[in-house]
Amino acid sequence: MSKAGALDLASGVGGKMEKEEVLTAVDKYEKYHIWYGGKEEDRKSNYADMVNKYYDLVTSFFEYGWGESFHFAPRWKGETLQNSLKRHEHFLALELGLKPGQKVLDIGCGIGGPLREISRFSYTSITGLNNNEYQISRGKVLNQIAGLERTCDMVKADFMNMPFPDNSFDAAYAIEATCHAPDAVACYKEIWRVLKPGQFFAAYEWCMTDAFDPNNEEHQRIKAEIELGNGLPDIKLTKQCIEALEKAGFEVVWERDLALDSPVPWYLPMDASCFSLSNFRLTAIGRFFTRNMVMALEKIGIAPKGSRRVHDFLEKAAKGLAAGGKKEIFTPLYFFMARKPLPKTE
Repeated sequence: MSKAGALDLASGVGGKMEKEEVLTAVDKYEKYHIWYGGKEEDRKSNYADMVNKYYDLVTSFFEYGWGESFHFAPRWKGETLQNSLKRHEHFLALELGLKPGQKVLDIGCGIGGPLREISRFSYTSITGLNNNEYQISRGKVLNQIAGLERTCDMVKADFMNMPFPDNSFDAAYAIEATCHAPDAVACYKEIWRVLKPGQFFAAYEWCMTDAFDPNNEEHQRIKAEIELGNGLPDIKLTKQCIEALEKAGFEVVWERDLALDSPVPWYLPMDASCFSLSNFRLTAIGRFFTRNMVMALEKIGIAPKGSRRVHDFLEKAAKGLAAGGKKEIFTPLYFFMARKPLPKTE
């Protein structure tokens, strides 16, 4: 996995935007969220603009801290974070039963880290779909570097309205991506449409658990921090995911919060009490150094104005994620396997 350096981080803030546009984009993105008086209905009605601005602003930070795969994973004791991410991706491929030569869809593919890993692991051809131009262009470069441009493609499009014919794919998956959808049922219906009958859709979803109390002010604060720092319109409960899948026409094969099975807490890299040399950039101390580095780069004009504020809302997200994990009111590892039924015969 690649790891961006400090200058890559500084030059990448804002994605395809001009440097002078970044501060305005930060202002507009923040106004969508409750901390700044924003409303959930505005986030949902303007989700494409909100999510695009979010990923333009944060992608270089993510690649700097995480490498090419922007997601969490259950983790065994003694296992490195990077190995757990790969194993998490391999698990998804095995559960889907991917076979060489199959045509697979990655919904919300980011810069394509999981896409490339799963394609190599399963010998499949994978199309990644993403509505962010910067991430698509970055992913295509990484596909070429990896020598996978023949089996890994990336398409810029909205997963609420995909540019593919009905019954196009042998399998589909989403890794912590469809949580950005303003309407889960409509999103899952679109995935159902492009998937071949009898085939499977699997996903890792970000969800509030049954322990979440909507009347608890601390729970609401944690939820708002996660939404602000991760470009989300609203975080669903786990049971709402299943209800949405069934309304979309899927048969749910199995589902489980995989965080419950993780010997090492998924949120450990962001926990203020955790220190790791191998994942130093993700730790509280590493994030402190990154913040000061970004401030310095912004001050001398290498990083665009607004870069520090992007880091600040990502820091808020890290604290919210760790708090949500510790209280077990939030999980990024809610897994489900669903099947598109075969047509009924007369």
